[in-house]
Amino acid sequence: MAGGAAVSLYLLPLSIAIFAAFVAVIAVFVAVVDLEDFVIPDAANAGLFAIGLVLIVLEAPPGGTLSALGDGLARGLVGGGALLLLRFAYLRLAAIEGLGLGDAKLAAAGALLLDWPTLPIALLIASVGGLLAIGMRALTARKMPDRAAEIPFGAFLAPAIWLAFVLERTGTLDF
Repeated sequence: MAGGAAVSLYLLPLSIAIFAAFVAVIAVFVAVVDLEDFVIPDAANAGLFAIGLVLIVLEAPPGGTLSALGDGLARGLVGGGALLLLRFAYLRLAAIEGLGLGDAKLAAAGALLLDWPTLPIALLIASVGGLLAIGMRALTARKMPDRAAEIPFGAFLAPAIWLAFVLERTGTLDF
């Protein structure tokens, strides 16, 4: 947690770094809990959602607060809705729950922090991180991954949201 907060404070202007540091703390908390219990606490999702709302309101142009809030909530609906759709499609096709509702809620809350082009990048970072972890586990165990094995996607998505937020705010992801 301290490392993520320190990186945020080092790379970003103080006003944004404070938000990024809180996101880093939540990301580590979500990752630890999801790795141990395969659950994403609603309180963490609510905290991330609140941070996103506050940031949107503070950064909105004069007279544009409602428009900015509407855009942020739309990103949340798209981010969370995409994972919810994937969850239901996989459940229908494979008869296995592939994503938990907490993952969809996490994507929805995290989407408020990200611009439209950065949202798929965060999902890509999380997915590649998860695939790499599965691959490393398979190599270490010297056997193919079990299709039914549970993988705590939130443990990859929460840090990916923080990383995408920091990259976006440093201008690294300049669209």
